[in-house]
Amino acid sequence: GYAHWKGQVLKSDELHELYEGLKLNNVNQYDYVLTGYTRDTSFLAMVVDIIQELKQQNSHLVYVCDPVMGDKWSGEGSMYVPKDLLPVYRDKVVPVADIITPNQFEAELLTGRKIHTEEEALEVMDMLHAMGPETVVITSSDLQAPLGNDYLIALGSHRKTKADGTKMTQRIRVESPKVDAAFVGTGDLFAAMLLAWTHKHPNNLKVACEKTVSAMQHVLQRTIKSAKAQAGEGNKPNSAQLELRMVQSRKDIENPDIIVKATVL
Repeated sequence: GYAHWKGQVLKSDELHELYEGLKLNNVNQYDYVLTGYTRDTSFLAMVVDIIQELKQQNSHLVYVCDPVMGDKWSGEGSMYVPKDLLPVYRDKVVPVADIITPNQFEAELLTGRKIHTEEEALEVMDMLHAMGPETVVITSSDLQAPLGNDYLIALGSHRKTKADGTKMTQRIRVESPKVDAAFVGTGDLFAAMLLAWTHKHPNNLKVACEKTVSAMQHVLQRTIKSAKAQAGEGNKPNSAQLELRMVQSRKDIENPDIIVKATVL
């Protein structure tokens, strides 16, 4: 989203070294692991090894994977990570994940199926469940929202196995008002918020998604208002002005007013 960027692409060696340090100090006791944007296949494969090791020592560990690979611009999807990451996500990472948060394009990549209707999206989410994760949230899509064109649809599906071995699936749709700007980091914020709210409401995906999306709306509305004020009347805000107002939205992140409701499907 920015004209310039700096830094290195971390490889598996660096990750391994950091993890070894955590182990040596005995601070590798985790309840949650969240991964997002990654550019290197060896790094991603190492993540899987670490998750498996952590799950051996804590069977309740929840791994939230945001499989960041690409997005759609004006209807056309394209990947912004190397293409060889896709099979690693599909065959190795998603099977060990408990919660995944792909956008529509990423869900299509992972399953090899295009989504044109809500029904197809639900089928794709079932395919993703079959790969491993109990919770699948398609964070954004270009599906037609029942509320109209000014709304963006997210879909969620939570499958749990009851004590008697039967499987139960809760599915929801969330329609949130579109904000006319290109923000950077919304997917990361969504995945982090969903981790937090599924922790608070582990068996209620509807409430977890309502709080996640409501918090997002508060942050985006505050950001666009502030960015427009900075840009001045009639000017389009630039990417620096559209930096998410996270700190200013602390109260809304901790305890969001529910301004977006989810529909149980």
